[in-house]
Amino acid sequence: MAWLYAEYIADELLRTGNLIPPGTIEFRAGRETLALTIYLSDSSDELSGIRVVTSLDEWLSLTTYGHPWETWVRERLAERTAADRRREVISPDLELALASWRWLSGTELLAADLGGAIPSHQAADLGVDESEKVWTPAWQLGLPLGHLAIHLF
Repeated sequence: MAWLYAEYIADELLRTGNLIPPGTIEFRAGRETLALTIYLSDSSDELSGIRVVTSLDEWLSLTTYGHPWETWVRERLAERTAADRRREVISPDLELALASWRWLSGTELLAADLGGAIPSHQAADLGVDESEKVWTPAWQLGLPLGHLAIHLF
């Protein structure tokens, strides 16, 4: 249930933010990225009694540009997998989270080059050239979408 709850919260945040049409692959990237952030930020692995308002600051911090989100996800998934192996039971929530991570890290989307295409000293003058497209893992597109959705909530 914890994964489904995390996915529900992520879906609601993205829909409320109205940043991208539901049903698109970009929306899915944002929802899966946010759901992983929500699910893995809960240390009890239950999302019981979660207080969305107090969690928003933590989720914003985790999805901030420059935060090593990918490393954080890999470490948290490894910790949870090891804990489940010690109990000799893989939880359905963890299985869903792992499947989500496989999709996010294995699926590439053609998107505007948001990272590093413009030298930082020129970025203020030029902005992002949206015609410059690159293939990027889905989580790299979902992360800023998720961050903005949390910020707008």
